[in-house]
Amino acid sequence: MIRKTTIAQALDLAIARGATDISPDVQAALEKARDSETSASSREGLSQTLKSLQLSRERRVPACPDTGWPLFFIKIGNEAVLEGGILALEQLAREAVARASDAGYLRRTMKHPLTGYDPGNNIGMNIPWFEYRFVPGDALQITYVAKGGGSEVFGGTQSTMVAFADGLAGIKKFIVDAYIVACRAGAVCPPSILGVGIGGTANMAATLAKEAACLRLIGSHHPESGFRQLEDELYGAINELGIGTMGAGGSTSVIGVHVEYAYTHIAGIAVAISTNCFVARRGTCRIAADNTCTQLQDPDWFGGR
Repeated sequence: MIRKTTIAQALDLAIARGATDISPDVQAALEKARDSETSASSREGLSQTLKSLQLSRERRVPACPDTGWPLFFIKIGNEAVLEGGILALEQLAREAVARASDAGYLRRTMKHPLTGYDPGNNIGMNIPWFEYRFVPGDALQITYVAKGGGSEVFGGTQSTMVAFADGLAGIKKFIVDAYIVACRAGAVCPPSILGVGIGGTANMAATLAKEAACLRLIGSHHPESGFRQLEDELYGAINELGIGTMGAGGSTSVIGVHVEYAYTHIAGIAVAISTNCFVARRGTCRIAADNTCTQLQDPDWFGGR
């Protein structure tokens, strides 16, 4: 049985890692962007960002002043036995978020959407948010994601419905136009990581886009050739826009484009984008059946791709 004490430990580790550190794939992508950037101001911006992230790692302080929405992506083995079950897991996660808020890993940013009431611990209706996948085995894997406000509001997340007649051209046009709007709004922090969801209902496309932005490693590719080609084409097209670091101009406007899809109804094609901050904060812990807890670099949310 996976004990509550082990789950609590894993939750604390995942949140602390997600708040203060970046994964090797993100570090490598930012270093590559800095080294290849043609704009001096954008290159300097990336250099300063990398220095700041190094200090955050060393001092164990938040990597960004916006510590975002607390999101949990949880993979549960079909044979896993959790002390107290899933309800206990969710309660432990809420308690971990409250502890992280008290410890300064998370700012107190979650508020009631109408009254503005601030509980002071980032706990409220449907917050933190939980998404689950059930997989073979007897392990439990917890990924914490800090989804920044800038990457969500004022253009960071958008969706539409594309007619089948407009096809791939219509899909591409919406994605590029939406990213331009997001950057013009000044809410997202380019060079972002762009997640794209295609197909399904509107909420399915939005969920796929968010998961693609937050959980896939930068540099990974979709296994289907058509979607891999779309990722490459969008990556090239957006970087040709010349947006650069924080809009300063340059050759790096996006550091990753990840596309996920679902089958859709012939009535139309839902398309959604979700940007993720270029610090891409996430932390993953895996708990084996014997209560061994291991920190992982890859959430492996999409099944070993």
